[in-house]
Amino acid sequence: MADTPTVDQLMRQIAEQYATLSRQLKIIAKYIEQHRGSLMLMRISDIAETCNVQPSAIVRFAKQFGFSGFSEMQAIFRDAYTSQAIPSQNYQQRIRRLIDAKQTPLTSGAVAREFIDASRSGLDELLSGMDDMQFDAAVKLLQKAENIYVIGVRRSFPIASYIVYALQHTNKRVHHVSGLGGMIREQIRSIGKSDVMIAISFTPYGKETQACVRLAQHHQAKSLVITDSQLSPLARHASVLLTVKEGSALAFRSLTNAMCLCQALFIALAYRLELNVEETIPMDGYDE
Repeated sequence: MADTPTVDQLMRQIAEQYATLSRQLKIIAKYIEQHRGSLMLMRISDIAETCNVQPSAIVRFAKQFGFSGFSEMQAIFRDAYTSQAIPSQNYQQRIRRLIDAKQTPLTSGAVAREFIDASRSGLDELLSGMDDMQFDAAVKLLQKAENIYVIGVRRSFPIASYIVYALQHTNKRVHHVSGLGGMIREQIRSIGKSDVMIAISFTPYGKETQACVRLAQHHQAKSLVITDSQLSPLARHASVLLTVKEGSALAFRSLTNAMCLCQALFIALAYRLELNVEETIPMDGYDE
C-alpha cells in the first residue's frame, strides 16, 4: 500500500464499508474487530477455520481494503499490538491450563480470583485502547445537551442506571429510559435536536436500544453510543462512538470496563462543568 493505515484507521474503513460487504466478508470483519489484539499471532488457516470460510476469502478481504494479501494486513496489527498481545495470550492460556489441570472443582475463592484477574486484564486493554479524541467529543456532547436520555437494557441496565445517578449531580435534565410498562417510545417522545441520547448495548445488542437510537436520529438529537464494536448496529447512528470490551473468565463477561469508562466520563464532565460533586444538599429524613 502507498500509505499504510493504522489499525484504528483500518477499523474505521471496515466500519464504513461494512454494510456493502458480502456475507463472508462481514464474518471476517467481525472476527478481525473482535480479535484485533491477537491477530498478529494467528495463521490464516486458523482464522479461516474459525470463520468457516476459505483462506482465499481472507485474502480477498485484505485486498478489499488495499492490501496485497493477508500478511501485509496482519503486519499493521503486529506493529500496533506486539507489546500488548503476549501477556493477553499468556493469560488466556493460563486460564485454560487452570481449568484443564484441576481434577476437582475450583473453590469459590479461586473462581473469584480468576474473575477479578480477568477484569483487571480488561482494564489494561481499556487503557491502552483509549481514544482520547472520541472521549473528549463525548464530554463536549454532554456539556452542550439540554436534556440527556439514557437507555440500556438487560446486561447494560445497571450501567445506564449508574450514569443516570451520576448525571443527576449536575444541573442537566436527565431521563432514564427504563421501558417500565412497555413505554419506551413514550419516554423519549419529547427528545429534540438540542438533546443527547446515551445508548449502551453490547452483543447481542438490545432491539429496544437500537430503536431508541433510530428515534433519536429521527428527531435530530445527538447520540452517544457505548458499545463493544465499531461494527455494532448502533455505531452507524452514533454522533460519538465509545467502544469498550470486557475481560471474561469462565464464560462470564464482567461489567468492570464499561462501568469504569462511564465513571470516567462523568468525572471528566464534572471537571469541565467545574462541578463540586461533594456539595450535595441532604434531604430531610435521609442520611445521604
